[in-house]
Amino acid sequence: MILVPTLAQAGSTAILAACTAPTWAEGNTYTAGTQVTYQGHTYQALQTHTAYPGAGWTPSSTPALWKDLGTCTGGGGPTTPPPTTPSGVPSAPGNLRVTGTTNSTIALAWNASTGTVTGYRVYEGSTVRATVTGTSTTVSGLGAGTTHTYTVKAYNGSGESAASNSTTGTTTGGTTPTGGGTAAPYLYMGWGDPPNPQTVQQATGIKWFTMAFVLSSGGCTPAWDGSRPLTGGADQTAINQIRAGGGDVVPSFGGWQGNKLGPNCSTPQALAGAYQTVINAYGLKAIDIDIENTDEFENDTVRNRIVDALKIVKQNNPSIKTIVTFGTATTGPGYYAQQLISRAQSTGANIDVFTIMPFDFGGGANMYQSTVSASEGLKTMLKSSFGWDDATAYRHMGISGMNGLSDQQENTSPAQWQQIRDYAQNNHLARLAFWSVNRDRPCPGGGVVSNCSGVSQNNWQYTQITATFTG
Repeated sequence: MILVPTLAQAGSTAILAACTAPTWAEGNTYTAGTQVTYQGHTYQALQTHTAYPGAGWTPSSTPALWKDLGTCTGGGGPTTPPPTTPSGVPSAPGNLRVTGTTNSTIALAWNASTGTVTGYRVYEGSTVRATVTGTSTTVSGLGAGTTHTYTVKAYNGSGESAASNSTTGTTTGGTTPTGGGTAAPYLYMGWGDPPNPQTVQQATGIKWFTMAFVLSSGGCTPAWDGSRPLTGGADQTAINQIRAGGGDVVPSFGGWQGNKLGPNCSTPQALAGAYQTVINAYGLKAIDIDIENTDEFENDTVRNRIVDALKIVKQNNPSIKTIVTFGTATTGPGYYAQQLISRAQSTGANIDVFTIMPFDFGGGANMYQSTVSASEGLKTMLKSSFGWDDATAYRHMGISGMNGLSDQQENTSPAQWQQIRDYAQNNHLARLAFWSVNRDRPCPGGGVVSNCSGVSQNNWQYTQITATFTG
């Protein structure tokens, strides 16, 4: 067994031994604790990640991923930084930062590179968003309330520098339905006596709906419920009605059961293509990935494929809002959610909203208190993973409850749902949803059924409460 020294233990002997570590290289996957050499220093991986080509995640520019153990001074390691770019190429720009935001722009600035500089290219993923000669720019044409991650590289006639550090900014606004479904309960046209959505809109003031569920119709081909066509069927009719009523939709991919796209699309690129088919069919502003069960959420390969596909979707559609929805315990999300969040952080997937489903706890006696506890657990997890403060973490969080009785007979009453709405509103969460509008009708003592809540309530009462949430 090889013991990795801590910084406190890392004297000359530790550094000398570490100089035999392999040189860092793009494209490699590094597990936590792995040591590498880069530009005359030894670095230790703080978390497992893949150094995606073009992402700019060099050890020196990503302190969240790598710990600098010091300069290599012996043991065969380099004593001066090895050349990592062609001779004459400028150094990487430093201190890339967000200097301002509006509803449609993010202003950036950075420290100048050394050497001869012709200009700078600002990247979002692998896509160039701006080319300038100075050390600042404003990226425009962005959606309100959307989050974007950038790097910048200097260039001259000899080539392009390494990437700067990455920085993330979120445009203002986006707390109204135009931001991508802030308040959007689930509506399922293939189940539970689906109501006319315009009837619900007119009765409650709700504008957006999360539409369930896009599945695989065979292979990597999307269809509603795996059988209804994307266009020309009941789902498109409902979407047309919702839009005619001044609202819009967030299609949800996955769910608990059915033949899902995640396991059937063999690569992140193929899965992103399936998502893109639905995006293009409706000109979408947001998508929701309801990732559950052993075939997706608890399958490392498929879960990672979903995160990587969402990164591609975001690169190709910078203004779209990407949402992931998953289960939780009363104290917060568990192991598989942590793996998903860690993957999103390490790959720069730029997911906008992490939504928990605070029900089916198997012990949530007070559903308001349990929901708040679970949400605070998610906040802690996001802060730890991304380095966010409380306010930023809340702005990347969502709640998707279950109105009335849950599958495990937990009861979220209308009064408790209003308390949950108030918690989400007061902390400026990004999303509030519930399962489902189909069930938002009274049937006290009716048990857990598809077309009513099992509790005493008014028609569409949970939807009406949700409609007042603006984030």
